[in-house]
Amino acid sequence: MLAGEKIKNSNELEFAVFCIENVAAKLNVNAERVYQAFTEKSDILNSYIVPEYEILHTQSREYIVNDLLEVMKERGVEV
Repeated sequence: MLAGEKIKNSNELEFAVFCIENVAAKLNVNAERVYQAFTEKSDILNSYIVPEYEILHTQSREYIVNDLLEVMKERGVEV
């Protein structure tokens, strides 16, 4: 996993939006709050979602959301 990786193409961007929107739906909060949690309160977007794109995007929506919720819990990130 490479820390601080940036989104390189439209597929990764679309996946990042998918992650943010689905975590927001699961938590019943505004997607902007999840985006802030993934970028301002932590570096989950650039240190986990983007570097792990190749593996994560092949998983089910439920798996991805639960995985991201677990990462948030491990890192002490709240929405």
